[in-house]
Amino acid sequence: MRTFPIGGIHPHDNKEWSKDQAIERLELPDKVAIPMIQHIGAPSTPVVKKGDKVLTGQLIGQSVGFVSANIHSSVSGTVVDVDGYANGQGQRRLMVVIKREGDEWVESIDRSPELKRECTLSSEEIIAKIKDAGIVGLGGAQFPTHVKLTIPDGQKAEVLVINGVECEPYLTSDYRNMLERAEEILTGVEILMRAVKVERAVIGVENNKPDAVAHLREVAQKNNYKNIEILPLKVRYPQGGEKQLIAAATGRQVPPPPALPISVGAVVCNVSTTIAVYEAVQKNKPLIERVVTITGKDLKSTHNYLARFGTPVSRLFELAGLPEGDVKLLNGGPMMGRAIVDITAPLIKGCSGITVLSGKEAARGKELSCIKCGKCVEACPMGLEPYLLSKLGKLQKWDMAEEHYATDCIECGCCSYTCPSYLPLLDYIRIAKQTVMTNIRARAAANKK
Repeated sequence: MRTFPIGGIHPHDNKEWSKDQAIERLELPDKVAIPMIQHIGAPSTPVVKKGDKVLTGQLIGQSVGFVSANIHSSVSGTVVDVDGYANGQGQRRLMVVIKREGDEWVESIDRSPELKRECTLSSEEIIAKIKDAGIVGLGGAQFPTHVKLTIPDGQKAEVLVINGVECEPYLTSDYRNMLERAEEILTGVEILMRAVKVERAVIGVENNKPDAVAHLREVAQKNNYKNIEILPLKVRYPQGGEKQLIAAATGRQVPPPPALPISVGAVVCNVSTTIAVYEAVQKNKPLIERVVTITGKDLKSTHNYLARFGTPVSRLFELAGLPEGDVKLLNGGPMMGRAIVDITAPLIKGCSGITVLSGKEAARGKELSCIKCGKCVEACPMGLEPYLLSKLGKLQKWDMAEEHYATDCIECGCCSYTCPSYLPLLDYIRIAKQTVMTNIRARAAANKK
């Protein structure tokens, strides 16, 4: 069974709480707050103002620059504010607030349930439609998809790798999509193959999801989807990482940054992103909703909701029922998720799930001294020295952190998970990585002057 070559761990997946919950359409909220930054890159610029009437699917935020993404209204109604509001991490972000009035859609969007498979568009036309639809990576990275699909001059794509791994514990949104929307995924794969001009695609799925593997294979064979391999992979976290998945699925090793997957001829997309691509290209539907898992051992009920962006996170908790006592709320799973400090904040494109931890799960262990055991080094899938990078971050030794490849960290959390001394290794590494990247950008800007 294939997997990536170094590091990694095997935490309990805890998916039993939500994996059997079919996708439900979440009731529309009375009001949405839609951030103008739901992607990596430059924030979008609002193209509506207070008092404007908007339709579901209408452009409300225009992308700025190449690495940016359009933002569309997830409901129809009246714009009641364009101002800064707190996001889930308590940071003030520019948002368009819309009071919902019915649910009237832009006329050009095809809302019929029929599958539309045939695509005759050129690569350039497909990428343009994906850009217009504001599609970003729905695995959590939020990288604009049109940028990923634009192959640099002098390079050539050879294989498309689709990420159906979903190795993050607790989350099951991708899993439910594979079970319930297989044909849309496979048609999306064909469209993506056409966009990047490749003849081969591999859908990687960890072998703890045998029903998803079997279902995708059955649908692919029955409906004659050619040159698409559904590949079971050994269960190993963080196999959903782009470089780890490429190594597992193709045996190719992506060199250290600044090298990208295309340097080994690979392009990677998430399965949920692939559905969004299908809808954008074949149905003219912009990215205004996604499947979100809300899960936790002590919730009254768990769900996989198809939810519109801008819906308050608190609405999910009203339906799922928070447990008594102190809880920790995470945007994402327990390994890579970020703490939610404001439940009035809106759902965004990068939210694949919300995990509720309670009791001992929510508490950090008492921090002790490093015992030099080397477990963090053994677990690191990037071959780094987490104990050292963490110390450099804590001591604010930014130049040394850069010399020791802080920017290579994929923030998977394997180091913190394995540390017997409960050291907050990833916290300090994140600080070091962000600071080093800021310094690198500042040097580059200074050199242009």
